[in-house]
Amino acid sequence: MLPTRLDIAGTWIDQPYVSQHGAGWALTISLEPTFEVRERCGLSTSTRNVIKEVWPERLPEDIKPEVLARLVFCYENNPERADGIISGAQDAIGICVPGLCRHYYDGRYWPERIERCMDEVILTWMESHLCMIPMEPRRPGCSVVEGKDITPEKVHALTEAAEACWQAIMAKDLQAFAAAYRASFDAQVAMFPGMIHPTIKADECQMEDEKCQDHVVADTIARWSCLPGVLAWKMPGAGGGGYLALVVEDCDSFCQVHPEAIPLHIRRK
Repeated sequence: MLPTRLDIAGTWIDQPYVSQHGAGWALTISLEPTFEVRERCGLSTSTRNVIKEVWPERLPEDIKPEVLARLVFCYENNPERADGIISGAQDAIGICVPGLCRHYYDGRYWPERIERCMDEVILTWMESHLCMIPMEPRRPGCSVVEGKDITPEKVHALTEAAEACWQAIMAKDLQAFAAAYRASFDAQVAMFPGMIHPTIKADECQMEDEKCQDHVVADTIARWSCLPGVLAWKMPGAGGGGYLALVVEDCDSFCQVHPEAIPLHIRRK
């Protein structure tokens, strides 16, 4: 089965129109697909589907992960791509490079450098504090980039949070990790408010309860963020729906109390 990825901090820095205001790291973990990887849910299914065109079942083991990620990135973003959109490199890297990974962007699509952490103690520690809650998928017609407001100050907040997040993980400092994780998400939303309040075409907003997607996302965050044991939260990828990725005090006990919560397994190889 093909892996997927969860972005931990620094999301959006892999787009040059963001990193041109300030260089910084994106942090990702490659995940074993131990749960249903749903479409339009922030887990890089578009890149994953591109990989399936070449390797339908599993990633090749005879190609260096960083090289494989570059191949996937170039294949997905061929010059003749009709929609003109360049998918961020963090998706290909997060899927193809095992373990915890950080990649440094400075005004270009491909990072200047990639660093990996395969320390079993750290990976196990992360697994004990991360889980996901399923939400409504990001709906057709939904845009998270409309209304974006990118400034050097906001990008600096994003890059500072990503650096703090990496340092907290290396120290296995749960409170610092949660604070940086939440700060990174707040910085994302400050630049892209559509992550929580996406723009949806009027004819797409026909939900039975007469609520649009922005209300669903906000309500889900409000419900889960205040529960005992929850320390921080974010939405994977571009947001707008999909999953709520939580930092919790203890994943095992939290998932026992809340069976809808999904524990995560980081890919080791």
